[in-house]
Amino acid sequence: MEVRFYKTGSGKSLVKEFILALSDEARREIFDAVLLLEQGQVLAMPLSRNLASIHPALHELRLKDRAGQIRVFYYLKKGDAIYFLHAFRKKTWELPEKEIRLVLKRLKEV
Repeated sequence: MEVRFYKTGSGKSLVKEFILALSDEARREIFDAVLLLEQGQVLAMPLSRNLASIHPALHELRLKDRAGQIRVFYYLKKGDAIYFLHAFRKKTWELPEKEIRLVLKRLKEV
C-alpha cells in the first residue's frame, strides 16, 4: 500500500516534519513500522494499537525515546493508502481529547 502524509491547506506535512525532528532511533523505528505497513503487515501491540473505538481503521504507532512517549496516528484506507494524520508527544495516561478531535477532523479530509 502507498503511504501518504496528511498535508495542510498550504501543503505542509506536519507529521513528516514531526518525525524528521525526532531522535535517530525513534525515526528509524517509525520508518521500520512504515515499511512493514507498506508490505501489508498488520501491526499489533506494543508497537501499534487499533483505535476502532474512536474510528474504524484508525491506529496509532506507540514509540518511546529519551524525551518520552510518541504517538503517530494512521488510517488504513482499504484499497487506497495508509494515511499518517497526526503525531505528538504524549504527556498524559489517556489520549488527550484535543488530539482525537484533530485526527477526526483530518480523517474527514482524506
